[in-house]
Amino acid sequence: MRDNPVLSESLEVFFGEGHGFAVYFYLLIILAPVEFLSLYLPSLDAQMWSGSASLFKVCSVTALLLIAYFALRVANQEFAPWRFLTTRRWVREKGLTAATIGKGQLTFLTVHVVFSVLLCVPFLIWAAAIARTSPGRVTGALLLLFFYALSYSVWGLVTLVLWERRFETRQVFIRCFFFSLVLLSALVYLPLNPVAFLLAYLGRQ
Repeated sequence: MRDNPVLSESLEVFFGEGHGFAVYFYLLIILAPVEFLSLYLPSLDAQMWSGSASLFKVCSVTALLLIAYFALRVANQEFAPWRFLTTRRWVREKGLTAATIGKGQLTFLTVHVVFSVLLCVPFLIWAAAIARTSPGRVTGALLLLFFYALSYSVWGLVTLVLWERRFETRQVFIRCFFFSLVLLSALVYLPLNPVAFLLAYLGRQ
């Protein structure tokens, strides 16, 4: 898999050239204030700094939505799109098969989601310690973050295939798709809704 040119290109663009660092900066710069404010707001807990029972839930839901949203945008190649070869060029000029291209893109997407979850781990562990959440629940929450983020972000690859040459169309569709799916899944089938399922899981302590 390391010899996959699609994967090598993505790793080089994101980590070698640093175009992907903005994604992780946005992730942390949003999650950190949410956790800090959740700890201090009296509405969440009357006794500030005594340990908020809702802190880990708030931080987990925030991390889940952020990771899934940015993973969708990464799969949609919204960061440094000019640096990526199109599927047509991979096939015609490089002689790659559709399966090879798909494996490379999916592998990179998995690496991105894992890295995003690992970045959030210190914040979530700190929140879990304050909220007195068991290690088993923390591990389960991290696995749910990975599962839902990867499941949702795969649709970014689908969008990339359907409208590869229409960048603006893909941007609009991805955002509408994400927010619509989160809202509609809550009405139709709760296990499909990442927020509802995560809260239900954490509520069974």
